Amino acid sequence: MKPCTTPQAPNRRDLLRLSAAAAAWSLSTACKSTGREILDLPAPPADVRLPYGPDASQFGDLRLPQGAGPHPVAIVLHGGFWRAKVGLEYAGHICAALAHTGIATWNIEYRRIGNPGGGWPGTFLDAALGADHLRTLAQKYPLDLKRVISVGHSAGGHLALWLAARPRIPAGDPLAGVDPIALRGTASIAGVVDLRRAWELRLGDGAVGELMGGPPAKLPQRYHAGSPTELVPIRVSVRLLHGTDDSVVPIEISNNYQKAAVTAGDDARLVPLPGADHFLPVDPRSIHWPLVERTVQNLL
Repeated sequence: MKPCTTPQAPNRRDLLRLSAAAAAWSLSTACKSTGREILDLPAPPADVRLPYGPDASQFGDLRLPQGAGPHPVAIVLHGGFWRAKVGLEYAGHICAALAHTGIATWNIEYRRIGNPGGGWPGTFLDAALGADHLRTLAQKYPLDLKRVISVGHSAGGHLALWLAARPRIPAGDPLAGVDPIALRGTASIAGVVDLRRAWELRLGDGAVGELMGGPPAKLPQRYHAGSPTELVPIRVSVRLLHGTDDSVVPIEISNNYQKAAVTAGDDARLVPLPGADHFLPVDPRSIHWPLVERTVQNLL
């Protein structure tokens, strides 16, 4: 992708005529987002990359705001239909944007389909292990563990919401955890938060079946413990941000979760993003980002 550049300045003859327009012109307008290009745009570097486990895919990028802290924290999980071809790099853009507003971000990589140990249960267990690793990070970095949320995009939206639902997983289940880190809220951005319906729609060319190891009819317990829609109520504030023009993960997926959660008594709100596709909500240059950012901040 070609780098975005500042428009050429008007010549002297046109300067007076264009002065008002030039004053209103901004680089953010000239470089506005146009969709999935955010996947290829290098993100600002993290402050530090740290392992949370022994596998090569078990690491995260930590970004800290300016100031002494302690800072609230967003655990961030990237998308890509849980497949190895997409990594955490593109999520660095929203991490940097949130850090600029005063929120520390812990951008987790995890084993994905195609990696040894990826898929069920490894992908889930990595998300959990990475999230709980915040307790270790807080021993060295100024993180406020009383103000922690999860934020995820697409498949990462599924994992972010699943992290908030972990206390609901029955003891003895392979995905059950011991003393999962407490979350104040979660923001799912275009998240695949209803695995059964996503399987029926064959989203991502059958990615859900690859993740879970088969269809819901054959593996009902896996879907019950792995699909956020089946784990309500979770007693955590949930915000479901979703573009109305998303053709990758249709907005009905978030709508299904919201209805089930509210029926169960949860604080779950659908935040439609009119005209947004699957990628614009995670591009800080887009017109949709201010609402996404404000929604995330309000969870803290």
